[in-house]
Amino acid sequence: MTRSPSKAEIRNSALLSRDATDPESRIEASLAIAEIGAGSIDIHPGEIVSGFWPIRSEVDVRPLMFRLMEKGARLCLPVVLDRTTIIFRELVRGAPMVDTGFGTAGPGDEAEVLDPDLMLAPLAAFDATGHRIGYGAGHYDRAIARLRDRGKMPRLIGVALDVQEVETVPAEDHDIPLPAILTESGMRRFSVRD
Repeated sequence: MTRSPSKAEIRNSALLSRDATDPESRIEASLAIAEIGAGSIDIHPGEIVSGFWPIRSEVDVRPLMFRLMEKGARLCLPVVLDRTTIIFRELVRGAPMVDTGFGTAGPGDEAEVLDPDLMLAPLAAFDATGHRIGYGAGHYDRAIARLRDRGKMPRLIGVALDVQEVETVPAEDHDIPLPAILTESGMRRFSVRD
């Protein structure tokens, strides 16, 4: 009987594929993602959009965030408070960026804490059903659960490169599938249940 790969093995394989993508191709993919996202993500003026500061070989969502800001969005970035908790602080042009944990940068303590209406979520791997594998800390799953506990239902869009798609993500009860994943080849929408 063949053993199914673990989440850690799938994560490592997908990240190796992403790391193997040359930097110029990642830049082109990030710009394509910004163009596709700007055309397919509906934003109402004042809506709060959380993005993320790219680390390692991640997609750079800053061009997409800028395009959504042009459509009237308020922007925020995640900040790691401790090993289990992230919050989202407002990103304002000209405000200083500080180390915010997990190798990322973001607004400092003086920035307003916001609850996102739309979350652009980083991921290590995804499958054709909208299941994702993050980096293993569970920050986004817990942040989404906390928002839902307070009655907030943010729209969720994973952002990744096509090479991060895997055959199957082993989903657990606490995993929150994504209704959409944006890659350089388009917006993929999934039927998900809460």
